[in-house]
Amino acid sequence: MGTVKRTFANNLLTSGKIDATDGLSGTIPATNLADASLTNVTSFPSSLGGVVSSVASDPPSPSEGQIWFNSTSNVLKQYSLVAGTWATGGNMGTARRELSAAGIQTEALAFGGFITAVTGATEEYNGSAWTAGGSLSTARWAAAGAGTQTAGLSIAGYTGVNITNVEEYNGSSWTAGGSVNTARRSFAAAGIQTAALAFGGFDTAATGATEEYNGTSWTTSPGSLNTARYSLAGCGLQTAAVAFGGSTGTTTGTTEEYNGTSWATSPGSMNTVREQLAGAGIQTAALAFGGDTGSPTYSSETEEYNGSTWTISSGSLNNGRRRLAGAGTQSSALAFGGETNPTTLSAATEEWTAGLQIQTITVS
Repeated sequence: MGTVKRTFANNLLTSGKIDATDGLSGTIPATNLADASLTNVTSFPSSLGGVVSSVASDPPSPSEGQIWFNSTSNVLKQYSLVAGTWATGGNMGTARRELSAAGIQTEALAFGGFITAVTGATEEYNGSAWTAGGSLSTARWAAAGAGTQTAGLSIAGYTGVNITNVEEYNGSSWTAGGSVNTARRSFAAAGIQTAALAFGGFDTAATGATEEYNGTSWTTSPGSLNTARYSLAGCGLQTAAVAFGGSTGTTTGTTEEYNGTSWATSPGSMNTVREQLAGAGIQTAALAFGGDTGSPTYSSETEEYNGSTWTISSGSLNNGRRRLAGAGTQSSALAFGGETNPTTLSAATEEWTAGLQIQTITVS
């Protein structure tokens, strides 16, 4: 190597880019250009046309559609959108149903639920395995969860009666928080430990009651769900939440969005009506999975919400189940626990991956 002939300037910038801004035509002397000089060229001027960069390691923040050659692994790679899939993760230590959850895929929290009796057991997930955490002070099931692994919320639930008790998790132990105004079970929640939202559920009947938490106390929102229901799922923030699925006595796929004051029914209802499902994500990018559709087998179907409509994903849970828990985002979610039939509890964990990803380009 030593001669590069094209219409560009005869110099290389210290950043590793070839400068062709002045339109000069020339030859780079061999003494000024070694093979190693082009090892990590990360970008080229448009005058060179379509060029694939050669880099020693994958770019930390690639752009959608970007293609490069990894000279260390000797493979061609791209950053592009891929369909979501579920993969097996580490099993929970305790199989259970109607448990609660908080956190993200690599830092999730599972707590409470029902085994052969109500439990307060808490487990923490690190992206591959579950370990035991501090148990709830009040064992419960059919509660709602919100927050993160190190700042979680266990809200109300059922001990044999509906309760109002709320507990806060600090990453190792649970302590009492402010009690909700409406004792309930089988409802949904969204938000963080200091700004949470609880909605729907069952008190003496299906309810649409909505409450907001400020980290100390709960305030009943003037805006109740338009469709009172229980066994629903939800996700998002206190001021931008979404509620979907559930039962009014009849299974529904109705979806509603909360703006911090009131709920509005979305024009996009779920494609598959279901209850006792799980969800993850935010108001404009939500994920729904699992649940009971009334068929003999429990659902493994996954749907994605974009803020107005639901789309059935080609990626289904490996284990269809109901009364499970979910955590994470639309592109990186976690499903765990539940029951695969009325007599079989599940400890299975599945990890959902979708959206933009680095892929190796192969011949197919």
